[in-house]
Formats: sequence, C-alpha cells, structure tokens
Amino acid sequence: MQDLSAAGEPLETRRKRLRFRAWHRGTREMDLLVGSFADAHLAGFDQAQLDRFEGVLLEADPDVYAWMTGRAEPPAELDHDVMRMMRAFEYAPAR
Repeated sequence: MQDLSAAGEPLETRRKRLRFRAWHRGTREMDLLVGSFADAHLAGFDQAQLDRFEGVLLEADPDVYAWMTGRAEPPAELDHDVMRMMRAFEYAPAR
C-alpha cells in the first residue's frame, strides 16, 4: 500500500516536490544550502517533518539563510527539530 500525505499525495511525490523547491529558492547560495540539506535528509523525514520543512520553505531566503548560518535565531514557531537539523547541517561542496 502506498503511503499518502494528508492531501492524498504519494509520500515519494511529496519528497520530490519539496526537493525541487529546495533546489530552486531563487539565489544560487540558497539553492546549494537548502537543496543539499534536502538531498541529505528528506528521504528519512516522516509526514510531520515534511510538514515542518515545507513551512520553512515558505519563509524568505534572507531569513532562512540567517537562521541556518546562526546569524539570527528562528522565531519560536520555527524552532523545531527540522530547523535544528538545518542549523547543524554543514554544507560541503562537491569536488
């Protein structure tokens, strides 16, 4: 049986959609940072974590960048496990 999201979307389709959104943020720096995070973690996220990640993707790039790099603290409603994972993520460019 296929695992479906609350909206009836297959879980794997949702992961692919979120990965695409993570890699198409609008600036190359954010594409690399958020996209690489998505590649590393989305496969292991459950529905609730995917919901929280999608919520972060709705935020403005400068804010997400500041939170991920530790330049600013995320607001209380975004201070959750996924944001902590994003803040701990260490981007390493491919060589």
